[in-house]
Amino acid sequence: MLHPIQEGYVKVEPQSSGITVIEFFHPRSNSLPAAILNDLAQEIHSVGLQKDTKVIILRAAGNGAFCAGASFSELNAIKTADEGKKFFGGFAHVINAMRKCPKLIIARIHGKCVGGGVGLAAAADYAVAVPEAEIKLSELSIGLGPFVVGPAIQRKLGLSAFSQLAIDATMWRPADWARRKGLYAELHPNTEDMDESVQRLANELAHSDTQAIAAMKQMLWEGTENWDELLTQRAAISGKLVISPFTKAALERLQKKE
Repeated sequence: MLHPIQEGYVKVEPQSSGITVIEFFHPRSNSLPAAILNDLAQEIHSVGLQKDTKVIILRAAGNGAFCAGASFSELNAIKTADEGKKFFGGFAHVINAMRKCPKLIIARIHGKCVGGGVGLAAAADYAVAVPEAEIKLSELSIGLGPFVVGPAIQRKLGLSAFSQLAIDATMWRPADWARRKGLYAELHPNTEDMDESVQRLANELAHSDTQAIAAMKQMLWEGTENWDELLTQRAAISGKLVISPFTKAALERLQKKE
């Protein structure tokens, strides 16, 4: 099913028995406006309820960035802290949908990840990437911070590596760095090899027991039971910061470069 969203979309495609692909796209480097975040959360939840699906492949369309994170235009349009909390709550809904989904989620990371894009990769249960999939948490450079996606990234990389990303907000980290720190489970030299590996793993999981997958998913996410509340609290922090004069000025500069 295709959902047109401000020139972007979220598309769900049953690939074969036991495998469902969820693909998102936005013409501005696969950035994430509120509508796409909402649809991603809904589709992940919906597919997770499907009895015939055992594994989800999460991918972005195109050959450029995997995900550029939050939409600058929408961030700049936010006027109140409540509006900001609602927008960043969209990232909370997606991460929590991925966390609570009883199916295993494989992320196909074909290009650069920024901010919320790193959060998507971290919230996946297994991420496969290529050398072009560099990562950066740029939030601090515009007066924000990776508050909502932070728990997912810290859970996967550890506090030290997460701190390095969050503090040095303008530095790109190579895909191999992300693999060594645990964000990526596999790193392949090209997209063909990456796709072959994603398909191999998805096919294997499609023949696994549904109850075993759900039980293992629950085990892997132990200790995150408070994230519904925690990520909402984090969204409120970002919501206040996004209307600050510093952030508004930074967003204005970034929009002029687009």
